[in-house]
Amino acid sequence: MHYTVAMANKLVSLHWDPDRQFILQDKDAFQVVMKKPKGVSASDLLPMSLIGCASHDVVEILNKQKQDLRELKVTAESTQDEDPPWRFRKIHIHYQVIGKEIDPEKVRKAILLSEEKYCSVYATLKDVLEITHDFEIVEG
Repeated sequence: MHYTVAMANKLVSLHWDPDRQFILQDKDAFQVVMKKPKGVSASDLLPMSLIGCASHDVVEILNKQKQDLRELKVTAESTQDEDPPWRFRKIHIHYQVIGKEIDPEKVRKAILLSEEKYCSVYATLKDVLEITHDFEIVEG
């Protein structure tokens, strides 16, 4: 049997301007300034992309599970080589889930669903570096 895998192509762009530094832009023309002191470092974009993707999934899943989610705060702690090219070795994600009577099992399931099924960034990175996570629930 022959199977065809559907693929989506996406285009992002970068414009370098000596006065404005590096400007990244998505398909909807949303801009991100890259390079210090007026923007994000290129290497910080990788863990930021990972937690952005995963957090979106976790919020959607918890809402579908009828959890009373009020806030979600997420950090990513990265470990990189000290010498060029400063390869990423590990990213640890910490989720702080804030809400009323949040079920820990549903949080655990939401994070795993994001990792195993929905987050494209996680799916891309999981085989090239160690990604771990933990979470805490704050009543609020």
